[in-house]
Parts: sequence; C-alpha cells; structure tokens
Amino acid sequence: MLGSTPGNGHPYSWSALFNGYDREAMTKECPFAGIPVYLNKEPAETLTIRGARVTHIHCVGDGGFTAEHVAKCSLIPHVVEKATDVIGQVDAVVIATDIGGEHVARARPFVEAGIPVFIDKPLTDNEADLKTFISWVESGKAIMSSSSMRYAKEFLPYRLSTRELGDLRFVSITTPKSWETYGIHALESIYPILGPGFLTVRNTGTAQRNIVHLTHRKGADAVVVASSDMYGGFGLLQLCGTIGKVQLTSGDTYFAFKAQMQAFIDYLRSGIRPFPFAETVELMKLVIGGIRSREQGGREIAVADILTR
Repeated sequence: MLGSTPGNGHPYSWSALFNGYDREAMTKECPFAGIPVYLNKEPAETLTIRGARVTHIHCVGDGGFTAEHVAKCSLIPHVVEKATDVIGQVDAVVIATDIGGEHVARARPFVEAGIPVFIDKPLTDNEADLKTFISWVESGKAIMSSSSMRYAKEFLPYRLSTRELGDLRFVSITTPKSWETYGIHALESIYPILGPGFLTVRNTGTAQRNIVHLTHRKGADAVVVASSDMYGGFGLLQLCGTIGKVQLTSGDTYFAFKAQMQAFIDYLRSGIRPFPFAETVELMKLVIGGIRSREQGGREIAVADILTR
C-alpha cells in the first residue's frame, strides 16, 4: 500500500479490507471518521478479501497521517522507508493516491520491474501521461485503475439493464470536491450504464463548481456537477428515459470498496480484466476534456480530438 494524499483515507480502509483492523485504534484514532463507521458494521468473518494481505506500507505523511499509524490500525507488519523497498517483497502494489498528475512517476518503478499495479482514481489528468499508460498496457504491463463507484451496489440493476426506462435521454450525477479528483467518481458511476461512446464535453463552471455537460452517441445528454463543498450530494444519480425515470443514491461504501479491490485480486489471479482498459482510457479523456473546457472558458471539446496530437 503506497502513497498518501490529503483527504484520502484509502491506505486505512483498503488495507483493512485485506488484513482486518484494530477496532479500538481505528475507531478512536483514524483521522477519517467515516471509515470505522462502515467497517464496524461488518461481521469479522465476512470483512476481508480471502487469500491476499497487505504486508508493506509506505507513505511520508503528506496525507496528514503516517505509515506507522496506518500499519497500527490496519495490521500491516512492515513499514518501509522508500516505496521501491517493496520491490522483490510483494506480488502487486496499490498506489493509494488521487492526484492524477503524479501517477506515472509513482507507478514507473513498479511497472518497469514487472509488478502489477492498481492505481487509485483518476489514473491521470493529462494527455502525455495517458499516452504513457496506454503504451505500458499495450506492451503487456498489468495496470488497473477504477473508481469504487463503478461497483456501487445501488446502481447495479441499471448497469445490467435500463430497459424499463426506455431509451435514456438525460442522466445526471453529483459529487463534492474537485473535478480533478472526484469527477471520475461521478463519471464512472454513469459509464457502465451508458457504455462507451461519449462524444463531447463542456465544462461551464469554475474550479470550485464544475458543471459538465456530456453528449453520448446513444442520444443521451449527461450532466455532472462537482461542487467543492457539496458533501450532501455525493452519488445522487438520475436516469430519465423515453418511458420511465429513476433517482438513486449510493450509500454502501464498504460494499463498493470491497468489490473494487476484489476485482483487482481476481485480475491478478486470472489475468482477465474485469472491464476493458479502453474504458479507462475513454474516462480519462472525459476528465481531461472537462479540465480543458473549463480552462478555455467553457468551449465544447470533442472527445475524439483528445490524444490526437
């Protein structure tokens, strides 16, 4: 478990999904109050992912906590001085940071060493690094990245079918925090429902209040709102079709995180991706397009024009 960034508690939560946790320490000391709330609801016998453990951790405190404290709470036996110290000691690494522009540099030593890598969302936030990741995957490197919202159980029925809604015409999804870090949560909530084929991106908002309009080849418009302090609006999904509508809210964080990490472990065991890497590429184009549009005063960006240079 490698890396830390402000506001991101994944080193605690994801490690606990593999190792279990010290209930007293996590409940009293974890700097992310929500993590022990959902962990404490789960029976010990079904809490963890079988057959895998987090054995090493590295983070330098830039997330507001120390590797030693994560190790204490999430029962990790080894704290290492440098991230690369885990090479030769582990079967795979999880890069638990959510600043996309850092991920190529963080991942490179492990990719070059042939170690499979899971990278927290978003994989990247710029074209140059996306090209690097594409090149690595095309050369056979095992790299996976996703938002946990791809696995939100509340949205599962509509990932399977939207037939009772007719043809989707309007989709909306909301999230707090920034487009750069949390926009992918919203995008990956709707992507498995609409599928590939996004055409354009237009962000008419600001860095604090992103209002992003996307069009899709199926004839649907989607609006994603990422507003910095809108914590009451995380994961509110609306689907409107030609014959029906539905409004849903995500809520079971534990389920989504466990399914996300289980998907990575299954990929390591089978070599079969849980979804095509091309989907991650398209999602990163949407993230990049949203940034580019905002920086260009709300200009509409064609998804096909990203990665053409």
